[in-house]
Amino acid sequence: MAGFVDSTVKEIDDRLRELKGEVAKLEAARSALAGGRRGPGRPRGSRSTTRRATRTTRTTRTTGRTGGRRGRRRGGTRATQALELVRSRPGITIPQIAEAMRIEPNYLYRVMPRLVQQSQVKRDGQGWRPA
Repeated sequence: MAGFVDSTVKEIDDRLRELKGEVAKLEAARSALAGGRRGPGRPRGSRSTTRRATRTTRTTRTTGRTGGRRGRRRGGTRATQALELVRSRPGITIPQIAEAMRIEPNYLYRVMPRLVQQSQVKRDGQGWRPA
């Protein structure tokens, strides 16, 4: 009798596992069709066009300004910090700048070309110099 119960419980557990997988697939298909719950990534409605429309009408809590991006500081930005390092140590490389700023270097690979466009710095081999 105990063997029958054990085997029956095992069969039920196996079937439940199969059904859980099937339920997950069906829920994903339903969500894709009906626009329900989304997977990892940006939450629904976070596209820039939607955000701009809602942000321009309200003021930010800290500055009282309307529109624009929240949390942006006017002084001491990463670009300004990087520019100061380039001015104080001409020929400095991106990994060295990142180490001095205690940030990841991949961020600087986006910041430095902007400084080049603004004619603030120029590339010198692997390093950077003030323009």
